[in-house]
Amino acid sequence: MHEIESPEKLVYEDVPEPEPGPGEVVVRLRAAALNRRDVFVTRGMYPGAKPDALPIILGADGSGEISARGDGVDGPAEGAEVVINPALFWGDDPRIPGKEYRILGLPDDGTFAQFIKVPADHVFPKPSHLSQEEAAAIPLAALTAYRALFTRGRLQEGETVVVPGIGGGVATFLVQMARAIGARVFVTSGSDEKIEQAKELGAEGGINYNTEKWSRELRSMTGGVDLSADTIGGEVFDALLSIAKPGGRVVSIGATAGPVEKLILPKIFIRPGHLDVLGTAMGSPQDFEGMLRFYEEHELYPVIKETFPLEEATAAMNYMEEGSGIGKIVLDIPA
Repeated sequence: MHEIESPEKLVYEDVPEPEPGPGEVVVRLRAAALNRRDVFVTRGMYPGAKPDALPIILGADGSGEISARGDGVDGPAEGAEVVINPALFWGDDPRIPGKEYRILGLPDDGTFAQFIKVPADHVFPKPSHLSQEEAAAIPLAALTAYRALFTRGRLQEGETVVVPGIGGGVATFLVQMARAIGARVFVTSGSDEKIEQAKELGAEGGINYNTEKWSRELRSMTGGVDLSADTIGGEVFDALLSIAKPGGRVVSIGATAGPVEKLILPKIFIRPGHLDVLGTAMGSPQDFEGMLRFYEEHELYPVIKETFPLEEATAAMNYMEEGSGIGKIVLDIPA
């Protein structure tokens, strides 16, 4: 990326291969995956996406093999299959990221390339049951979902979960993980087709948010909600407060619909009341390791919607913006 404007400005070109410094490894990437963050960066709609940060290789998600190791590196040997934790330099406090924290792909070169240099403690063994494409699809979105559900949301078996806006990458992982531990899962979408696809992933039911009084219907369907994991914001956030059980939790992960224009605060402390409103994004190294372990223990597979060759990254981003279907979009890295 040499210019900030749109995905159409991305350039497919040769760059020097990275060399590992002390404590670093180089990963020969086999697959990468898109996140909406990548599109936001191309449009200058993401913090740090400024001309003085360019040129930059985009991409947070990737998997491959260790191709070189710097001095003082322990861990996976050369040739080992690994997946990359894109939450760089989280810091020592698992509750919150430190001052050096950032996400791979800006300001550091990312995964839309054949090789990438990362700190050695940010690579983890690839779950053995996943292909390289499947492993590449999980890091950013699955990490965010895992922390929202378990670290912050304290989800337990048998509880009722609502995931608004099914279709996005994080939302799909939320449904899959919550169902894996035996939670009841309900979704919303503007597409009846996406709701049916969510049911195939294990959702018990869903409501089309274009329906009048959709939140009232959802409360009736669920009987009240223990945990809502919200990537939408806007008027949806206030509706999630209304359908919560007393003592329920609402975890805010994103705000694709913008700010909450009308927040009725008594919903938090009076009726339904005693609610926990929690914020989260990405996750700690402990969360990432826990997420990978969760995937292995439950033998989960990410939903992959489409695969593009790396040189068609622009087309892949345009396809993602169309918003059809659910699941991740993966880039196949050429040998």
